[in-house]
Amino acid sequence: MTSAPTIETDRLILRPHKQSDLEALWRFYQSDRSKFMDAPDSRSQLWTGLLAEVGSWEIFDWGGLAIETKDGQLAGQVWISQPPHFPELELGWIVFAEFEGASYAFEAASAMRDYAFEILNVDTLVSYIDQNNRRSIALAERMGARLDPDAESYDPMDLVYRHAPDSAGPGLEAYA
Repeated sequence: MTSAPTIETDRLILRPHKQSDLEALWRFYQSDRSKFMDAPDSRSQLWTGLLAEVGSWEIFDWGGLAIETKDGQLAGQVWISQPPHFPELELGWIVFAEFEGASYAFEAASAMRDYAFEILNVDTLVSYIDQNNRRSIALAERMGARLDPDAESYDPMDLVYRHAPDSAGPGLEAYA
């Protein structure tokens, strides 16, 4: 078992969540940007979900991390997770609207992917992406993930993009 790591990239710090992250995450889930996700219906559901992401590090060696800019602004979240309804281990991400277009999602998700392959030694990861979420599809493809039409999904609206170790970038040392 491990505590949540802190991963630094050129412009970001992927860090364990803090209580102060809750309000920004709630605002995100109340926005149109969350329309392709299973958004929490209440602050209590958000709290429970966030605590599951935090506690998963202690039990499973994976979970969620906050995406923070080097100047201390919370920009989103990235995670490795497999709740009971997910057939496989997922790599997921969200970036708040004001940080869109800066490639923060690419940088954070690539670092988390590399962490999963290099540190956790997972064989594969998937990203479950709503078929209408063009931004996330483009990001998965930019990261080298490939559509896997034979993979099982928990949601019929989702496409499954598979990340493999050979799709990984230069490795974690490039982010340090």
